Amino acid sequence: MAAPSDKALVPFVSVAHMMALVHRIGPETALQEIAAVIEADFRRWDSFDRTPRLPAHSPQGVIELMPTTDGAHYSFKYVNGHPGNTRTGLQTVAAFGLLAEVATGYPVLLTEMTLLTALRTAAMSAVAAKHLARPGARTHALIGNGAQSEFQALAIRALTGADRLRLFDTDPAATAKLMRNLAPLGFHLTTCPSAEDAAAGADIVTTVTADKRNARVLAANAVAPGQHLNAVGGDCPGKTELPPELLPRCAIFVEHPPQTRVEGEIQQLPSDHPVTELHRVIAGTAPGRRGPDDITLFDSVGFAIEDFSALVWLKARVTPDLCQPLDLIADPDDPRDLWGMLMRAGPDASV
Repeated sequence: MAAPSDKALVPFVSVAHMMALVHRIGPETALQEIAAVIEADFRRWDSFDRTPRLPAHSPQGVIELMPTTDGAHYSFKYVNGHPGNTRTGLQTVAAFGLLAEVATGYPVLLTEMTLLTALRTAAMSAVAAKHLARPGARTHALIGNGAQSEFQALAIRALTGADRLRLFDTDPAATAKLMRNLAPLGFHLTTCPSAEDAAAGADIVTTVTADKRNARVLAANAVAPGQHLNAVGGDCPGKTELPPELLPRCAIFVEHPPQTRVEGEIQQLPSDHPVTELHRVIAGTAPGRRGPDDITLFDSVGFAIEDFSALVWLKARVTPDLCQPLDLIADPDDPRDLWGMLMRAGPDASV
């Protein structure tokens, strides 16, 4: 049987490949590059299909499929969110994704996306903070110090310069882990006894917790005029982080309203409560922060276009030594003779 053609061999980026790539580039450079691709894609927002993700909810968590296309490429991500997984040594979030050519339907990249999702989620938060936080922001409160927290700290510093971190988690071991991981990276680190204490005096407040419930991780009266909030952890129905009485005080920015009104903090508000799509701020067609005392809120739930951006970034960045060619697509000599290919392989075909 003939060797598969280049079209049939799909580059696969494993977890080990992804880690090697990030080390080769540098984590902050990778975050900056992904953020730049996200911004560019948000400026051409109307080029994309904007289908809210397809969820399968269970009492334990959610499994989601996130597809989109810009007419030239198609992407999807499979991702779960199971907060209880950490009790048995598993990741809360695990993901993989695919990028394909629209013209042929052939995949051009298959990759792990657990690490890539952490990178793109943090890059997205940093893009929002860059466009919505007060100029000169230096202090970042990070409430929730789990698997996403290091990425958030690095990305927001990379795009805004905020290098003073105030940290809180209900689990002191999570904060100790974050302190240990960030200590060599040049941050000014302060641990705090409560979420409210962490938020005091911060320019940017990021909430990135995992519990699947309507939580109140930060009291409404702890949020001060002029602060920018990234609410990252609330990302499915019945899973929020901020008290509903805080939301009317905020200028709220979202990715895709039909998805965010179901999954984000604004699921707690009437369906006609005004919000601004962040892509319009990035493109310059809508205002962001109007004044120094505005409380701006990016109600982040994660949207498929961000995954598309991350996959396009990875496709451009990956090199032959950092991927494995997979024989994923059947490639008969005659495209009409799939059966003949199968029969010629015989029962003793090597694998």
